[in-house]
Amino acid sequence: MTDPTDTRDTGPRVGTPLWAFLAGVIVIGFTALVVALLRLDTTGLVELGRTALFWVVTALVILGELRPVMVSSAAAVGGTYPSAMFTFAVLLHYGLPVAVLLQAVAIAVNGVATRKAWHRVMFNVAQSTLALTAAAVVLGAFGIMPSAVAPWVPSGADLPAIGLAGVAYFATRAMLVCGAVALHERRSIVRVLRATVGPQSLVYAALLGLAPPVVVVMAHSPGIVPLFVAPLAAVYFTATLSMRRDHQALHDELTGLPNRKLLIVSTEEALAEARQDERVGLFLLDLDRFKEVNDTMGHPVGDRLLQMVAHRLTHSVRPGDVVARLGGDEFAVLLPSIRDAHAAREVAARLRAALTEPVRLEGMTFDLDGSVGIALYPDHAPDFEMLLQRADVAMYLAKEGRTGVELYQADKDRNSPERLNLLGDLRRGLDNHELKLHYQPKVSLADGAHSTVHGVEALLRWRHPVHGSIAPSEFIPLAEQSYLMRQLTEYVINEALEQAARWWNTGLPVQISVNISARDLLDSALAEQLEAGLARLQLPPAAIQLEVTERILTGQQAYTHDTIKALAALGVPLALDDFGTGYSSLIRLQRLAVSEVKIDASFVRRIAESEDDDRIVRSIVDLVRSLGLRSVAEGVESDAVAVRLAEMGCDLGQGWLFCHPMPATEATAWLRERHTTGPEAAYALRPEVTTA
Repeated sequence: MTDPTDTRDTGPRVGTPLWAFLAGVIVIGFTALVVALLRLDTTGLVELGRTALFWVVTALVILGELRPVMVSSAAAVGGTYPSAMFTFAVLLHYGLPVAVLLQAVAIAVNGVATRKAWHRVMFNVAQSTLALTAAAVVLGAFGIMPSAVAPWVPSGADLPAIGLAGVAYFATRAMLVCGAVALHERRSIVRVLRATVGPQSLVYAALLGLAPPVVVVMAHSPGIVPLFVAPLAAVYFTATLSMRRDHQALHDELTGLPNRKLLIVSTEEALAEARQDERVGLFLLDLDRFKEVNDTMGHPVGDRLLQMVAHRLTHSVRPGDVVARLGGDEFAVLLPSIRDAHAAREVAARLRAALTEPVRLEGMTFDLDGSVGIALYPDHAPDFEMLLQRADVAMYLAKEGRTGVELYQADKDRNSPERLNLLGDLRRGLDNHELKLHYQPKVSLADGAHSTVHGVEALLRWRHPVHGSIAPSEFIPLAEQSYLMRQLTEYVINEALEQAARWWNTGLPVQISVNISARDLLDSALAEQLEAGLARLQLPPAAIQLEVTERILTGQQAYTHDTIKALAALGVPLALDDFGTGYSSLIRLQRLAVSEVKIDASFVRRIAESEDDDRIVRSIVDLVRSLGLRSVAEGVESDAVAVRLAEMGCDLGQGWLFCHPMPATEATAWLRERHTTGPEAAYALRPEVTTA
């Protein structure tokens, strides 16, 4: 199978260490080739050319160079070419000049047949020439100097010389090739040698060990030489089966990319060799809207899309980086060496840029995008499993925030020990009634004195016995992603009903609004809890109001769910919070039985300075009035804004201009100083509402 991560045909940039290494090896190797060819006895070569044996051996060298023996799909350098056996035999029998000539021709034919880049062909000619030269030097030290005119045939006494020559040949090739790979992939040469020498030394030992018998047969029974193809075929067959099993165990079948097992091995190696001044990066990448492609076009198109994504990713990272597929549309990228978080972000941005290029399949154009989470060693985690977990956390932060790329942040990790401890403290805080409701009034804007109160909004506050005041933005998102959210909602509703009962029973008929999530709104227990609480405290349904975010309008369940129907039958009013952030929902507004619309503070605060925000707020107020609903402006903090809202016809305002959130006792005193009518209030669970 073709390796989609193979980028060795990409030429090195001039001046880089890899370019200098390749250039040096090529210059030295071709110099050795020229020197060897100058020593070639042309008369002897012509005589050899007249023999069938020479052309048989030449054909075997060329054929042996066309396809390597792969002993492991995880080997860093690749396979071993059987041509080494016949080339080494030619070196032993005819000498160095003939051997380097045949090897150079075979490598050139391989380059043309496989379309290798010119720098790879030249490097392969050079390194094989140097390896043969090293072997010839060892043989010469033992007085063995064969030539085309005086072929040499080994005997049993020559085995030490042949063995050392074979070691010199293998060691030279291994060092030169592994050095190039190490520079290309920016890995330690020790790591590359360790991954390569073991499996390839066995194959070279077998191939070079067969060379002396080949020489003996060439000298005494040349017609039998082609029979050596049989053991080579057996080696091919055995190695192919082994490689296939290895490949299936370590690679994804669809894309050919490394799978989780190989990613673990690669990451552990990178962590073991990480230098103090650099980081190891692990990215987790998830495609956005891939399920839509599968559902619409079918899985075959989805599979082809994943293959294209794999190709784009592998050609967008640096040599030595590992792109793996973990399953579905989830990919991982390992950066064995990265300078810092900024450099990691640059690589992640390049990956996303490659993905966003339109893809055309089945006559259709697809626009892809993805979310990337980044975790770094040792900054964020000490091992693979923790790196992967924290990259996953970062990826979901990127999805939630729609930022595309996010670096792991411990304070946003819902699974971090600190946040788990906070979750336990929150549970105990609910049991011990550490969480209290504060109340912020909503006042009439038509009343210039702003003395007419139409209710209060309840805001949750938590004073931790050890850490002091904890902002809602810290514990509300934590509760929303845990089992505590339902308990927290029940706690808040009970507290709000109890306070409403105290006010209503003492002549302050103030409505309290409670902000709930979409999940709460679709919980069948919500209506039951409200009905039981209202009955127990003998309160009318208007004593409490539920606020939901405008995003509820985007779901069809909001109009059909039994809980919505039960709340409507009970008579508990609904209000839309943060309205204005989703204009696509305007047409649906009338379909949901709400009595009040709260205009998002992000628009309200700027209406005195921004004409665009002024137009947005004015259009919302007009729309709400046309539907017979009440409008409430959040975040009113200046007289200029209050006056502008009153001119627009906005009914109510809420913000620091009128009053800060107050504990129940202060709110009671504040309310008694004012005349209250048609009470209403709201409680906001969402952090952007409760930070006041």
